[in-house]
Amino acid sequence: MDFAFSPDQLAIRAAIEKICARFGDDYWLARDRAGGFPHDFHRAFAEQGWLGIAIPQAYGGSGLGIVEAALMMQTIANSGAGFSGASALHMNIFGLDPVVMFGSEEQKKRMLPPLIAGEDKACFAVTEPDAGLDTLNLKTKAVRQGDTYVLSGQKIWISTAQVASKMLILARTTPLEQVKKRTEGLSLFYTALDRAHVDVREIPKMGRSAVDSNELFIEALPVPAADRIGEEGRGFEYILHGMNAERILIAAEAVGLGRAALRKAVAYAGERVVFGRAIGQNQAIQHPLAKSWMDMEAANLMAFKAATLYVRGENCAAEANAAKYLAAEAAFAACEAAVMTHGGMGYAKEFHVERYMREAMIPRLAPVSPQLILCFIAEKVLGLPKSY
Repeated sequence: MDFAFSPDQLAIRAAIEKICARFGDDYWLARDRAGGFPHDFHRAFAEQGWLGIAIPQAYGGSGLGIVEAALMMQTIANSGAGFSGASALHMNIFGLDPVVMFGSEEQKKRMLPPLIAGEDKACFAVTEPDAGLDTLNLKTKAVRQGDTYVLSGQKIWISTAQVASKMLILARTTPLEQVKKRTEGLSLFYTALDRAHVDVREIPKMGRSAVDSNELFIEALPVPAADRIGEEGRGFEYILHGMNAERILIAAEAVGLGRAALRKAVAYAGERVVFGRAIGQNQAIQHPLAKSWMDMEAANLMAFKAATLYVRGENCAAEANAAKYLAAEAAFAACEAAVMTHGGMGYAKEFHVERYMREAMIPRLAPVSPQLILCFIAEKVLGLPKSY
């Protein structure tokens, strides 16, 4: 069993670190204060082809896998960009996996190259106000009229919709009462976000000001049938395919954020002198930081175990969910320890760790709650009765 990255994978990490070095702490502090999408950061990755790291070479991508993508996203978060930087690129990495896996050749050639080049920005529109994680109960509907679907409904917590030109959206094409299984009747579309029919309203939130979150109010949006991915009614099946990949990426990003916080805390603990000695000599400071390192290393191993299983085509649902859970909890604990290590200065924006702590809530909340992950493990791994 080899836990080491290959020379090529290490070269990817070094290349990503080089780009991120151009966007240091002051850059992300300014973005956090002012808000606004980090277009120059996004452009830097597009110009060097990294937005297509996991998209096949035939469509302009690098054709690499989830291990390399996770390493890239972890490196971004670890640079100090945190979830502000990771979320600016996240949708590009595996968001269009349903198009890669289930789209037609014409769709792949039309949809993927502009995303890789940074000409298109995409958002992922699934969650609804009244459905939450109960995706099968979503109400947004798409009614076919000839070669066009007319789509209406509401979505919430849709990242990057303020700047997106495209959206990957799940809608009901067959009423729930007319399907044999609840998983049927949902269809997936990748189409233009036409603001004449989509009202995008930003949600003021706790952190990650650089990447917007939004409510979408969709009224009679015309969607060409050519923008439907795969067969009508099988959209839920298609998005399920990418959920394990998303959990792996979130886990890797959370570990990266936790490591950034730990690095700040360790540096401060070594420099800050109180009562005649560095506070890092005190076990009350050392022990939380040491525990954070161990917890993050364990979560990281689970994340890359899940990624390895994914690459092999093996079932990795338990490992992907466990990685997301463990990494999110470890990252939050590390960020909390970093704030506490800084004492009062940990509450000051100029030391950055308070931003990390606010952003550490993201992987705990999304894309699935920790409670539902525990329910999944209890049912699918331990064989206990379904609890919801």
